[in-house]
Amino acid sequence: MPPRRPSVLVTNLANRDPGSSQTVILEELRRVILSGGAPPGTPIPVDEVAEHFGVSRIPIRESLKTLIGEGLVDHRANAGYTVARLTVDELEELYLVRGVLESAAHSVAVTLADEADDVRAREAYAALDRSVLEDDLTAYHRESRNFHLALASPCRMQRLLHMFESAWNITEPVQPMSQVGTPARLQLHLGHRDMLAAFLARDAAALKAATDRHNEQLDTVIAALPTDTGIFRDTPG
Repeated sequence: MPPRRPSVLVTNLANRDPGSSQTVILEELRRVILSGGAPPGTPIPVDEVAEHFGVSRIPIRESLKTLIGEGLVDHRANAGYTVARLTVDELEELYLVRGVLESAAHSVAVTLADEADDVRAREAYAALDRSVLEDDLTAYHRESRNFHLALASPCRMQRLLHMFESAWNITEPVQPMSQVGTPARLQLHLGHRDMLAAFLARDAAALKAATDRHNEQLDTVIAALPTDTGIFRDTPG
């Protein structure tokens, strides 16, 4: 009998320390899902995950319960656990929520940002710029998020930032920015440049205008994503 082939999710888990704590298990499961290592709809075999970490099923199920609350995992009685799938409408709704929260953060961030925040924003943009030059789609997706967070974080409004990141996390398994074609990616990157310039100039109106244009372009990108790949759910539920 051939050896059992591990699931996609288990293959991407990094930590193999026997008896890992529930915190480690939760963080590692979340990392794999957010990184796109387990696309939406991927089964999460509890027994395999427990064997991987050298623990019983209990901490695995507790971790999955937390991820269900975060919108990253689905559970059905007869189908088990899977990486959560969104409908296209839900994805578009989350991008709308993200845009509203981001604009609220920016309106305060430009009044509170200091030199250290400027350094972080420039570094985030430089990393994003490298990903574009190197045509690295995975890096582009990752660094795009880092750049947006760098401009929002100086607002120092922790509850708002938590909601912003939570909404962003739910969209991460889809990895939409890694599916963007070169022309759209370059257009989006020009928007990033304009956002950075407005942020560094502490020009709230210009930052809002640049962000609004950028989000309109994002809406177009999201609407064009293929819907026949199995990563989207057909109906809410």
